[in-house]
Amino acid sequence: MVIGGGISGIQAALDIANSGYEVVLVERLPSIGGHMAQLSETFPTLDCSQCILTPRTVEVGHHEKIKLVTYSEVEEVRSQGDDLRVKVRRKPAYVDWERCTGCGLCQEKCPWRVTSDFERGIGERKVIYTLSPQAVPNKPVIDREHCVYFQKGGKCGACAKFCPVEAIDFQQKEEIWEEQVGAIVVATGYDLYPMERLSEYDGGHHPDVIDSLQFERLLSASGPTAGEIRRPSDGAVPKEVVFVQCAGSRDPERGVAYCSQICCMYTAKQALLYKHKVHEGQAYVFYIDIRAGGKGYEEFVQRAMEEERVLYLRGKVSKIFPQNSKVMVWGADTLSGKRVEIAADLVILATAILPSQGAWDLKEKLGIKIDESGFYEEAHPQVRPIESGVPGIYLAGAGQGPKDIPEAVAQGSAAAAKVLALFASEV
Repeated sequence: MVIGGGISGIQAALDIANSGYEVVLVERLPSIGGHMAQLSETFPTLDCSQCILTPRTVEVGHHEKIKLVTYSEVEEVRSQGDDLRVKVRRKPAYVDWERCTGCGLCQEKCPWRVTSDFERGIGERKVIYTLSPQAVPNKPVIDREHCVYFQKGGKCGACAKFCPVEAIDFQQKEEIWEEQVGAIVVATGYDLYPMERLSEYDGGHHPDVIDSLQFERLLSASGPTAGEIRRPSDGAVPKEVVFVQCAGSRDPERGVAYCSQICCMYTAKQALLYKHKVHEGQAYVFYIDIRAGGKGYEEFVQRAMEEERVLYLRGKVSKIFPQNSKVMVWGADTLSGKRVEIAADLVILATAILPSQGAWDLKEKLGIKIDESGFYEEAHPQVRPIESGVPGIYLAGAGQGPKDIPEAVAQGSAAAAKVLALFASEV
């Protein structure tokens, strides 16, 4: 079993399945892809994220050796001899996925819109929805909390009226069943530090102070602005954009003493893409220091500085606040020793990488350890970096700590190799 359908979990599942073993891939969201599905391009090559990801998600969806179980969570894990018994709970989608053809007519006819979590709150979706146009599986779910049929005693029901295959099932219940597996790969990913906790940056209060994933959705052609850079407050094209790195990271007082590792690179990427789309705009980056240690990474940051004229300012931002139609950014340039004040149109915070929602509960169910930062703890950081310390349970991806895509993919393959070695030893 692979727990988590991000890029690391997908890679582990495919490697194991392609070796001839059956895999159960469990994902708590309605479709797989994780945060990579929200990205516009990837660094340092600027390849389209969906162009890399979609072939893999489609392969998972059609692989005869992979049982894809989405909109589901692990309820209980117990050992039985050399095997693990895993109880899985599937939330009701109120759509019969066996009947549904994914035609999208129900979403088209639904008259109700709510804020989209996939769009990070800067876009909307229908009450019956799929996460994205490239969703795998391409089957919708109904948001019961906002659905008028459930909230007002059977009124509406437009989706059911127009569904050509009668797949809408308002009486659907949750399902609980048990899987017997020989090994588990834990690839539960990450979340971002809540902007609401960054009061000095006015995070979560001003619409034009956003996080990095929100800006990715503005950059994306499938996002709420179809790839045009428009600030959320009034739809205007921002001409002065400020990126703030280490927003919550490397700050022991906030409980995040570690470096989030990927922020320097994705900030450079976002600033570069902003300049590609808004040629007359100016991008500023406040940073403590640049940590670009991967292959081609340092050259990528230099490209943003030299070719795109992104202005890097070494120093911390002390305060961000609204003033008239602008967002004022107060900071310092420690290289020149001068105070810096910028009247920005849009501010992007590179917030800290945190363990994903539910990681604490899952570690209790699996019996694995977490470190002082809340990430899964490996058996030994040097010689056993994939093993959890519990026999048959392996770690992959950003659930173990902040990672970029290449490292997450490599670790997914490494976890798969450990699983295959375990199975080979039992033959």
